[in-house]
Amino acid sequence: MTDFPVAEGRPAQTFQEAEDALLSRWPETRLEPSLDRIEAFTELLGRPQDSYPVIHLTGTNGKTSTSRMIDTLLRTLNLRTGRFTSPHVEKMSERISIDGEPLSDEAFVATFNEIAPYLHVVDASQPHPMSFFESVVAMAYAAFADAPVDAAVVEVGMGGSWDATNVVDAKVAVVLPVAMDHAQYLGDTPAEIAREKAGIIKAGSTVVLAEQSAEVAKVLLERAVEVGATVAREGVEFGVVSRVPAVGGQHLTIQGLRATYEDLFLPLYGAHQAQNAAVALAAVEAFLGEGALSDEVVREAFALATSPGRLEVVRRSPTVVLDAAHNPHGATASAAALADSFAFEPLIGVMGVMGDKDVEGVLAAFEPHVNHLICTQNSQPRSMSAADLGRLAVGIFGEDRVTVEPSLADAIDRAAALAEAGAAFGESIGAGGVLVTGSVVTVGEARGLLVHKEDSIDRAAARTAERIAMRESRLLEATDWEDEA
Repeated sequence: MTDFPVAEGRPAQTFQEAEDALLSRWPETRLEPSLDRIEAFTELLGRPQDSYPVIHLTGTNGKTSTSRMIDTLLRTLNLRTGRFTSPHVEKMSERISIDGEPLSDEAFVATFNEIAPYLHVVDASQPHPMSFFESVVAMAYAAFADAPVDAAVVEVGMGGSWDATNVVDAKVAVVLPVAMDHAQYLGDTPAEIAREKAGIIKAGSTVVLAEQSAEVAKVLLERAVEVGATVAREGVEFGVVSRVPAVGGQHLTIQGLRATYEDLFLPLYGAHQAQNAAVALAAVEAFLGEGALSDEVVREAFALATSPGRLEVVRRSPTVVLDAAHNPHGATASAAALADSFAFEPLIGVMGVMGDKDVEGVLAAFEPHVNHLICTQNSQPRSMSAADLGRLAVGIFGEDRVTVEPSLADAIDRAAALAEAGAAFGESIGAGGVLVTGSVVTVGEARGLLVHKEDSIDRAAARTAERIAMRESRLLEATDWEDEA
């Protein structure tokens, strides 16, 4: 019997009810390494994950951006896609997309209600209940089967071997760069973490490996040999030939598995996104198993690439960039991309982090690039307090370069004011920028404040303009009538 009380309830009527029911389950941070529950659950559902081919992605950083690029490439090739990514930036339904669009509220509720009766069956038969993450993975697999999709792009939640997504036998396994993160769950060295992530490499599959350290590459290649997987390696079988930063992104030439693709514009910033693009292209080539892709298709797909919350510019004057760097490896890549693609003078950082991360490592990665850091916090219980973050930051940045502001909204406003007053730092006024970073949750909440606030302002302005136009039209009609009279 389960040690976790889960009561059966009526079907969800609204998105909020479905979301609440899912969040009442074990959180993503509470793990019990086993595939027994998700295996039992998908068996009850008729193993929906076996009804379509899968590209499965793991790695420490870059999974979501690469998943989105793979998805766009496949859709540009007129394939219907399902995409599962995590965590979400703003709304839970972002995790499950069909043809590039998150499930609508209605579809999300319908999918939850489809799987909900079976949740309690598994809860009652297992030592531990179905977790939030397992439940959402099952929803995704069921939604993809119902669509139906031609291909599913699936990002692991954490690790690989014991991740709930790993009940698929993927046609293509993708391993993005492996570095230290989630050490308390996955291991204390990159090699140990790589062994966990290598579990998504299955017999007869093709594994696309991003550039790795020697110790990580050894582990991944040993796994590929063990199961008889075909290997494609960045820097050997495929890779970035050249990249030039450009306004709004970068221009690339990529050597794929079957051809060289030139004059590609990618509207994402940083060398790491260029490498993600090369991995995505190789994964799609391996998945299709045919000749070279059309140059036009590849150009069109990459030109359409988006990755919300990953060096995403959401405001100008001053420029505000959102980036969900939450570990030292990701922070280092983001800092390099900022230096590569922007010229902020000064750059004001707004950071809110989770308390279980390598916070000092993230701070150290950004320190050479950030003129002043405003320490804040997000709304989640796992968030480190702004005061605690500030104390760590002072040890790395120095007291005169750190401000503590618990309110995220106030922190962003304060950062914008500092960025605009660049002369206070001996720089030209108006050249400053703001970077909001530290965790996906912080970035998601900032995006809600900035993007949707701007959208609301734009909509209000449009409504005002419409009312003025209608009033002027009525006045004109009245004048015309008077003239005719």
